[in-house]
Amino acid sequence: MFDVNQHGRLVAILRGVQSDEVLDIGAALLEAGIQTIEVPLNSPNPLASIEKLAHEFGGRALIGAGTVLTSQAVEDVANAGGKLIVSPNTNLDVVRKSKELGMMSFPGFATATEAFAGIDAGADALKLFPAGAQGAATISALKAVLPSDKPLFAVGGVNLDNINKFIDAGADGFGLGSNLYKPGDAAAEVGTRAQAYVEALK
Repeated sequence: MFDVNQHGRLVAILRGVQSDEVLDIGAALLEAGIQTIEVPLNSPNPLASIEKLAHEFGGRALIGAGTVLTSQAVEDVANAGGKLIVSPNTNLDVVRKSKELGMMSFPGFATATEAFAGIDAGADALKLFPAGAQGAATISALKAVLPSDKPLFAVGGVNLDNINKFIDAGADGFGLGSNLYKPGDAAAEVGTRAQAYVEALK
């Protein structure tokens, strides 16, 4: 089960990260207080980045992959040492394979029907995507019907200007993509932004 008290309320999404820079960025994120990191599989050499992060930080952070679309990709991430599987969609085979391999499963969803299908398949948390387009009111409505033990993360379009609206609506956590990291950003820049998001949640 994903525990926001243990793993934190923020997931860093390092889309486009290079494997030769990922450890410096990972260290900056952990120092800022972000304990969950995903490397999307449409990044350059993502499995190498995941393997490095898992080896270096796996004892104190949850490391895994995003944009996971197939059961084979789940196996590849597991073999690289990843423990977290995040998808943009509700692919039940991906959720089930993740749980079969003892990994955390965060399927993306846009409707209550998809959310409950993901829960039935074993999802550990749910990812409303794209949250910016859906709006904070969607979070409020969903929280009224979704199980309280399934954290609901808002992902896509969340920034420092609107994060408080999602917090007030009941979002349990957030996935931070290009507003936290863009390819080419220095580790120090990413760390400074990460600190701002950590402070916003206090």
